[in-house]
Amino acid sequence: MANAEKTATIEDLASKFRDSSGAVLTEYRGLTVAQLGELRANLRGNATFNVTKNTLAKVAATQAGVGDQVESMLVGPSAIAFVSGDVSQAAKGLLDFAKANPLLVIKGGVLDGKALTAAEVGKLADLEPREVLLAKLAGAMKASMAGAAATFNALPTQMALLADALRAKVEAGAPAAAAAEAPEAAAPEADTAADTETPTQD
Repeated sequence: MANAEKTATIEDLASKFRDSSGAVLTEYRGLTVAQLGELRANLRGNATFNVTKNTLAKVAATQAGVGDQVESMLVGPSAIAFVSGDVSQAAKGLLDFAKANPLLVIKGGVLDGKALTAAEVGKLADLEPREVLLAKLAGAMKASMAGAAATFNALPTQMALLADALRAKVEAGAPAAAAAEAPEAAAPEADTAADTETPTQD
């Protein structure tokens, strides 16, 4: 491979490492061209499958900042699935193909800059599709907003009931207060009458 071609390949791989949401590294020893074509078809829409030379992939991964995470996986005949769509669906596509074609071996991967073991890639495959998770999140948010709206709608009614109860309490207490004040109001008049009606003696 000429130097210019190597440089272009490294730049392409480095770009895919940077731009992809994740990458799964595999060994494909013994798979036929037809089987690789079938695998690419299974991954279409979620990932691209690139057969690559380990030396070039190591340089590209280093340039992309994930060299330490993937270097140990780049041994033997290597191919990398660069995930551009749903990570869980891409992992599921790889694992389903590997079950039917044991010559495809999942080595591990990298997701958001963090290294993944083969077992962790398997756990990704068990996740629900992105659309399902988003639908569940939207449903939870809708339910939460509906609850908040119901609470806000109930506030005026509760305030009105509270105001009525307070008004009734004040009105019920008013006669008692008036009765308590009456003797005090009458007392000065009694004193005045006593002062003016002084008995006279002949």
